[in-house]
Amino acid sequence: MSSETSPQSPERKPRVAVVFGGRSSEHAISVVTAGAVLRAIDRAKYDVLPIGITTDGRWVLTADDPERMTIADRSLPSVEQLTDSADGGVLLPVTPASREVVYTEPGAVPKALGEVDVVFPVLHGPYGEDGTLQGMLELAGIPYVGAGVLASAVGQDKEYMKRVFISFGLPVGPYVVIRPREWENDQAAARKKIVDFAGEHGWPLFVKPARAGSSMGITKVDDLSGLDEAIAEARRHDPKILVESLLRGREIECGVLEFEDGPRASVPAEIPPVSAHDFYDFEAKYIDSASGIVPAPLSEEETRRVQELAVQAFEAASCEGLVRADFFLTEDGEFVINEINTMPGFTPISMYPRMWQETGVAYPELVDRLVQAALRRSTGLR
Repeated sequence: MSSETSPQSPERKPRVAVVFGGRSSEHAISVVTAGAVLRAIDRAKYDVLPIGITTDGRWVLTADDPERMTIADRSLPSVEQLTDSADGGVLLPVTPASREVVYTEPGAVPKALGEVDVVFPVLHGPYGEDGTLQGMLELAGIPYVGAGVLASAVGQDKEYMKRVFISFGLPVGPYVVIRPREWENDQAAARKKIVDFAGEHGWPLFVKPARAGSSMGITKVDDLSGLDEAIAEARRHDPKILVESLLRGREIECGVLEFEDGPRASVPAEIPPVSAHDFYDFEAKYIDSASGIVPAPLSEEETRRVQELAVQAFEAASCEGLVRADFFLTEDGEFVINEINTMPGFTPISMYPRMWQETGVAYPELVDRLVQAALRRSTGLR
């Protein structure tokens, strides 16, 4: 890139490609997140290029219309609703020699859309939050917001996330994993493994996909009669499943954000029990808009402890940019980490931006800090 067109040049603003949608079951939530980012990003400071990924994996130019990227009357948005072209597609660069984005249509000359300086990938779940997109951007030499390949993969796979936390001495609750071949080769043995786990730790259990988010595919199982149905639901989202015991206590969340001098933790939030739901599931989060308590009613010592653990989890998984760390505060007063999200929900009602708002970082500043952190980093091994 020449000095005349560099992001630092006064002749043009840095260009941010907001990439969203995708092939995972969290497609709609990614669209809602992108709408919030597009609404908040400083257009006087950045040029913005919205790029959607359809549910079948096609990259398309979309309307820059945040008002259409919302959940309305319990209806979920999609990338397909934001594009007029059924045939056109977007091609990102494939080598570090150029950051030129190209638009193609059958029978037409490809159209250059200009260079992209940073990608803001607001995708959730597989094929976006799990390191696959991050690897492609590394190959292309394009800076991007958020965790690198390794941290994204670890953050998406709940089994290996827990293994990393354990190796760093972070407190983790009891769990058991059923891998695809275990279930496919001997369902009776896999089922017995779960039943034995329940015998040791008690019912109810939570059966969940190992690599999914937004509470997709999770079932609370009170006894053996509901186990097979819960396994089938989890495997509908991911062939590897994770089974966890119930931890009795309070659900506490804490945000981590990368500043110039390193990661810092937000004030924590609490997710209170939702009377209409067995647990904090997808509908409670996004459809019924169940609201957390920010800041969480914790003592100074409890607040300090959960903030320390959140930053430790961020560092243990080699994260960058942002993380939401989810904990249980057990009845005996101990914090147990449940999981981290390397690209947490970023919708207007999501806990991550709400926690930072209460900490003193408003949503537009939060978006700006993430873009600036990405621009400061070079691509390469991370």
